[in-house]
Amino acid sequence: MLTISNVSVSLDNKKIVDNVSFELKENDLATIIGPNGAGKTTLIKAIMGVLPYEGNILLEGKPLSALKPRQLARRIGVLTQKHQPQFEHTVYDVVSMGRYAYVEGFLGRLGQKDREKIEEALYLTGTENLKHQSVLTLSGGELQRVFLAQLFAQDPQILILDEPTNHLDLKYQIALFDMIKEWSMKKGRAVLAVVHDLNMVYTYASKALLMDGGRTHAQGAVKEVLSRENLKSVYKVDVAEWMQNLLHHWS
Repeated sequence: MLTISNVSVSLDNKKIVDNVSFELKENDLATIIGPNGAGKTTLIKAIMGVLPYEGNILLEGKPLSALKPRQLARRIGVLTQKHQPQFEHTVYDVVSMGRYAYVEGFLGRLGQKDREKIEEALYLTGTENLKHQSVLTLSGGELQRVFLAQLFAQDPQILILDEPTNHLDLKYQIALFDMIKEWSMKKGRAVLAVVHDLNMVYTYASKALLMDGGRTHAQGAVKEVLSRENLKSVYKVDVAEWMQNLLHHWS
């Protein structure tokens, strides 16, 4: 569905992402992992079109740059790390913004299908009881679920998520990934997410791209990528031993 070929990104004459390639296929829940400064978010921003890049990024064989914004919004949805709403919109209004790519004209009205998609997204994310509430009154976990609902209402084929559970309580982390996993298993869908928590990667991801210093260190099936040797090489600590020691506290 999405093909990244030999992508490099340079900022201030410094190469932040260096010749990275991978494929996102139907029903993939693929994660990008690695230490701080590995180039994960920079790669995501290149895919989103926020940063210029060298190489090729293709959506079903067509360059992303060839698609108009409205066309792209029907195919790819993006959830960033932080949301800071400035206006007293209701939850329903924010979720309904996910349908802008389908509404005709600048002042076009929502149709029956649009309203059905919005209600479905509210239900899937457990935010239907908040729909008349101002987003300025929501907790961080509630707000993240609302913006995920906006993406579900957008009904794209691909979700791109940049640390979607950052700063969320464990309960909301689990709930969010449960929703994302369920969404990814439907026909014609896939997810690409930057994730810090390796336990979440093990639990939910189908494959992983491990980056270090802007380059690909390993990619493929999660168990192969998250090998003891790979993690120790990249994180400079024996991650497996650390995790195993932590488990003793819960026995």
